[in-house]
Amino acid sequence: MPTIADVEAARERLAGVARETPLYPTETFSRLSGRQVFLKAENLQRTGSFKIRGAFNTIATLGEAERRAGVVAASAGNHGQAVAWAAREAGIPATIFMPQDAPMAKVEATRSYGGETVLVGEGFDEAVAAASAHVQSSGATLVHAFEDERVIAGQGTIGLELAAQAPDAETFVVPIGGGGLAAGISLALEERRPGVRIVGVECQPGYTIADGIAVKYKGELAGDILEATLDERVSVSDDEIAEALVLCVERTKLLVEGAGAVGLAALLAGRVPGSGSVAVVLSGGNIDATTLISVLRHGLTEAGRFLAIRLLIPDRPGELRNILDLIARGRGNVVSVDHHREGRTTSALQTEIELVVSTRDERHCQELLAALRGAGHTVQRVGPPS
Repeated sequence: MPTIADVEAARERLAGVARETPLYPTETFSRLSGRQVFLKAENLQRTGSFKIRGAFNTIATLGEAERRAGVVAASAGNHGQAVAWAAREAGIPATIFMPQDAPMAKVEATRSYGGETVLVGEGFDEAVAAASAHVQSSGATLVHAFEDERVIAGQGTIGLELAAQAPDAETFVVPIGGGGLAAGISLALEERRPGVRIVGVECQPGYTIADGIAVKYKGELAGDILEATLDERVSVSDDEIAEALVLCVERTKLLVEGAGAVGLAALLAGRVPGSGSVAVVLSGGNIDATTLISVLRHGLTEAGRFLAIRLLIPDRPGELRNILDLIARGRGNVVSVDHHREGRTTSALQTEIELVVSTRDERHCQELLAALRGAGHTVQRVGPPS
C-alpha cells in the first residue's frame, strides 16, 4: 500500500504541474444543509479533474525503456485526458481506450492532448479489458485509473491540501468510483487529521449521469484502504445529482460534471452524518454540452423552475392565444409549445398542446396551474413534482 511518504513524494513531483485548487466557502449549501460547507474545486484542475495528479505521478516514475514503449490507459474520460496530457509533457506516446458512448467532450479533449483514442465496449470495464490486451501485445505500460499505488499517492495530494486548507472541518465528503481518489485522500487525512469523519459517495448502479464513477468493480488496493479509513459509504440517485449540479452552477458559478456533484447531492439529501463543518470534493467539471443541457432542464423541472403541462383545447382560432395570455398574466414565460392532433384527442374538433413554462419556483407553478384550472381547463402536469 502507498504510505504518507509516497503521498509527500508525489506532492514534490507535482509541484508546478498540478494546481493547488481553491477551497471555497458556500453560503447557499451551508444554508440548505444547516452546517458550514466548503467546496474543494478540483473541477478547476488542469485537464478539468483531479486525475492529472495520479497520472503525472505515475508517468514521472517510469524508466527509460518504459517511456520508449509508451503508456496505455482505460478511461471513461477524465483519466484518459490526464494520461494523454502527462504523456505529452513527458514526450512519450499514449493510447487511451474509452467506452463507445463516452462523452464526446472528453474524447475530443483526450485527442487534443495528443492521445490516440480507441472507442470500445459499452462501459469502463470493457475498456479496461481492451487496454490490458493492448499492453500484452505492445509492451506499453498500463496506467490504471485507480489500481496503482502511484496513482493513489498522486490523488492523495488533495488530502494534504485539504488538511491545510480546512483545519477545522469535521467531515470530508469524497466521490467513490474505482476508489483511487477516496483512498488517496483518506490515507492523507488519516495521517494529517486523525479523528475526522470521511464519507464516500457512490452513484446509482447502471446507466447514470455520473459516468466518471460508474464502474462495476472497485479496486482491490483502494478497497483495502477504504475499508480501514472510511466512516460512511452512501449513494445518491441521478435526480439528486441533477438537483445538486443545477444549484452548484447557478449559485456558486462552478461547473461540475455528474460525478463531481455526488458529494453535494449526498449533503442535500441529508446522508452526510454530523452537524459540524464539512468539506466536499468537486472532483471534475468535464461535462458534455448536450448532457449539461439535459441535466439542467431536468434539474430545473425537479426544482419547480420549469413547468411542463398538457391540456386539450378547442381546435379553433384564438384558443391557444387565450392560454398564452393567461400564462403571461401570471408572469410565466413560455419556453416551448407543441401541438398534437392525431391519437391524443377525444374529438376531431380538439387539439392537444404541450407547454413548457419557465417559472420562479414551485409556488409559482401551483399559481399558474390554479389559474388555468380556474379558467375551466383540465390540465395534466408532465413530469415531477407530483
